[in-house]
Amino acid sequence: MLSQDVETAKAWAEKQHQGQVDKSGAPYIGHPARVAGRLETPEAQVVGWLHDTVEDTSLTLEEVEAQFGTETAAAVDAVSRRPGEEWETYLRRVKENPTACIVKISDLIDNSNLSRLEHITMKDVMRQAKYNQALQYLMSSSFVAF
Repeated sequence: MLSQDVETAKAWAEKQHQGQVDKSGAPYIGHPARVAGRLETPEAQVVGWLHDTVEDTSLTLEEVEAQFGTETAAAVDAVSRRPGEEWETYLRRVKENPTACIVKISDLIDNSNLSRLEHITMKDVMRQAKYNQALQYLMSSSFVAF
């Protein structure tokens, strides 16, 4: 995968997330930008840019596959939580795909950063604890090198 693919994924994410805001009211695109920015390989960066598009926008896995290939689509699929899916089931599926696992780790790191929020609630603290448990689980993968 080339840096051109990363730029294409970035453009797709910018288009798909246009007008969306995060919990702090900031443009949502900052989140995928931070997630992708932590990742080292172009393959992971593409998935980092796209990781919330299938779950939160009208973009389909078929469109992702047509542009970026089967492996990228499989990683985006693995990192996209399905409606009604149990959290533990979702994390097991993420952990089975090495690229999805690395991307989800970056996603959880970003989502756990409470300093972005003006007012921190107990709900935010509980979500952070849940994400920290997920990080521990995903970081126990044999393909996650530190």
